[in-house]
Amino acid sequence: MNNPKKPSSVDSAQKSKYTAMENISQASAKNVQNFRKKQPSVASLVQGILSGNTSCLSRAITLIESTNPEHAHKANEIITSCLENTKPTIRIGITGIPGVGKSTFIESFGNYLTRLGKKVAVLAIDPSSSLSGGSILGDKTRMEELVKNPNAYVRPSATGNTLGGVARKTRDTIVLCEACGFDILIIETVGVGQNEIAVDRMVDFFLLLQIAGAGDALQGIKRGIMEMAEAILITKADGDGLAAAQLAKTTYCKALGLFPARKSGWIPITATCSALTQDGIPELWQTICAYHIHTKQNGYFETKRTEQKEYWLLETIDEQLKSNFYNHPKIQSLLAATKKAVQKEEISPFAAAQMLLNKYLE
Repeated sequence: MNNPKKPSSVDSAQKSKYTAMENISQASAKNVQNFRKKQPSVASLVQGILSGNTSCLSRAITLIESTNPEHAHKANEIITSCLENTKPTIRIGITGIPGVGKSTFIESFGNYLTRLGKKVAVLAIDPSSSLSGGSILGDKTRMEELVKNPNAYVRPSATGNTLGGVARKTRDTIVLCEACGFDILIIETVGVGQNEIAVDRMVDFFLLLQIAGAGDALQGIKRGIMEMAEAILITKADGDGLAAAQLAKTTYCKALGLFPARKSGWIPITATCSALTQDGIPELWQTICAYHIHTKQNGYFETKRTEQKEYWLLETIDEQLKSNFYNHPKIQSLLAATKKAVQKEEISPFAAAQMLLNKYLE
């Protein structure tokens, strides 16, 4: 019977080396994990944002989007500090039906702007499931080139239970991006149609993307959203789709003539573009610059932004009142029983609501 081979000193040294490397690797992983768990101070986040650090920007946005009440105070401090340091920007809202190519267009447009020396932040809003509450947040995957662009920042967010096609905290996120030094802010909405009034309350230029050949073109003309759009862009105007895109452009141009004059004095334009060939992208940027100059000269630019601030003040009050109501101890103890009473028709929904409101106001 052969005796087992004794480990040599070389084998022992090798084993010790591997053990040491494994310990170092585990320690490094633990340090990274502890770093991620550790919440940086408000001052360090603000300093990072003002110096253009997108990691600090992302962490601050996460605090703003958090539903944890403990994060609200810190988030408000960050926003207040950033408000004092925001830089002049152009805010562009982009919407369109699913399949119109919003992400592809934004990537092409964003890369074009960075080539002009602009810093671009894209706030991409993904729809949340009404059943699970989850969201794919796949815009970083769809905008592979733009995500890698050093002069661009892409932040996907979920809508949650917010109507209007924008995330609940998008307005505050805009402030942080402006303080971080971005020149152009693009807000991509979920494309829910006429409910997207909220996006018009936070941008300077509202762009509606349309596609030819998706049924009757006039079906895409909804009065609410058409009245908000500063421009309508027919996408995928290349190859076999070019002729159809030109026809759709003519149709929308005629339709815009039926709407009353804008308060801004701006006459909306219709155009075609191709994200693949870049045709129409430079012309769109020229249109946005022309709109910016026009509204700056007649004072509408500042008037609209002032009205937007007032709107979000009232919206925030409504949101806070709703949050305070549902988090009130009396309401939390009564709500479940009241729901059952309504379900059994022991009390009407309206009387039950009034009863709960009275309890809240006591």
